[in-house]
Amino acid sequence: MQIIIIMVQHFINRKDELEFLERKYKSGKAELVVLYGRRRVGKTELIKKFIEGKRGIYFLCTRDSIKENIKSLKEKFYELTKKELFLRLEVNSFFELFKFLVEEVKKERIVIAIDEFPYLIELENGIVSVFQKIWDELLKNTKIMLILCGSSIGMMESDVLSYKSPLYGRRTAEWKVNPFRFKDIYSMLKFSAEDLVKVWCVFGNIPFYLAQIDGNLSIEENIKRKIFTKGEILYNEPRILLREEFREPRIYMLILKHLSLGYNSFGKLSSATGIEKGNLSKYLSVLEETHIVEHILPLGGRKRGIYHIIDPFFNFWFRFVYPNLSDLEVGLVEETFSKIKEHLNAYYGKMFEYLVMELIRTKFIEELRAFALVKKWWHKDKEIDIVALDERRKKALCAECKWKERVNAEKVVKELAEKVGYVKGLEGYKIEYGVFAKGFSKRVKEFNGKKVYCFGLRE
Repeated sequence: MQIIIIMVQHFINRKDELEFLERKYKSGKAELVVLYGRRRVGKTELIKKFIEGKRGIYFLCTRDSIKENIKSLKEKFYELTKKELFLRLEVNSFFELFKFLVEEVKKERIVIAIDEFPYLIELENGIVSVFQKIWDELLKNTKIMLILCGSSIGMMESDVLSYKSPLYGRRTAEWKVNPFRFKDIYSMLKFSAEDLVKVWCVFGNIPFYLAQIDGNLSIEENIKRKIFTKGEILYNEPRILLREEFREPRIYMLILKHLSLGYNSFGKLSSATGIEKGNLSKYLSVLEETHIVEHILPLGGRKRGIYHIIDPFFNFWFRFVYPNLSDLEVGLVEETFSKIKEHLNAYYGKMFEYLVMELIRTKFIEELRAFALVKKWWHKDKEIDIVALDERRKKALCAECKWKERVNAEKVVKELAEKVGYVKGLEGYKIEYGVFAKGFSKRVKEFNGKKVYCFGLRE
């Protein structure tokens, strides 16, 4: 058994986000900052790290009631100011509460961070207008930095950031906190390249999920103990998040299960789930808006796209955990793992394609930094894993991904060259080839006068 060493710190690799917040803080003027991103991405830790050493408060909204949230915020304002006035206050609105705060802090530089702001929106439709009034009449001429943070991407984009929002035009800055890029994971987890790819394929790029990995266990044991074992945090994670995000979680789980099993076209998905096409379209649109699923069109295509679960952990969970919950519920962990083990390599192979696409998009591979537009291509029975374009220099990279050792790159490129002729939209582009694999039995630098890139896992 190969042992991997993983050390995931509680807070790591948010340099850009911290610099952004510090820049806003040092402006010395009133700031209304909107911070958002999917659950578990590390927003709370980011805010708390930013507030360290500063005069300010962190307030987490609840779904209890507006009255309870006002009461809790009063207590936070007391902690900030040490004025017992806030404990005795009889106020029923956030506006009145902020009015007293402004009178107390006057021209002091303070930070008020309100996390899970969408909970307040759920409790009271007009709460965004209330905060518009708070900003316009109380805060904009102070030195207060107000941070509104939320995990419901759909609500933050529609109710807080959109043109129709009462807060539109008031915010002074916004930042979407994204999952880690692969190069972030690469820099923090020091072990073999193959294991690193497997970690991404299984645990994904969400800091909270990566933090669950036990460095004393193999990846297979981590799957069994951290994902397949009832009671562990990751065992029920996607189910819990979908229940929090959607009114009909059962329908969304059904869709995600079949997407993970390969029913990725609209027609196949409708047939497999039994959901009428008109309704399915609405559900898929919501999954796209919340950045759980993406719709991928082939290069040059405007229809007949495929759907893909963006989060690797969600993809893994719906592929291997959800269909086996009845067995896992009664503790049949080893039996379940034995059943899925033969399918793992194919899963890694498919996810490897998406990882390579990310590596090219995020400029992780130095030699391929010029390629910006990264797509897939397919037509009938022909498919190319990756087609990336350097539109400035009119170069096109056509690449295949092989989750195998001892790959003959010459053979792969020869097959690639036969398919490239069917791809529309590459007229006028200089073609280059790429092969990504675990390892090679034969590498080539050129094929029929065209450049070939060969990348093994070590590269």
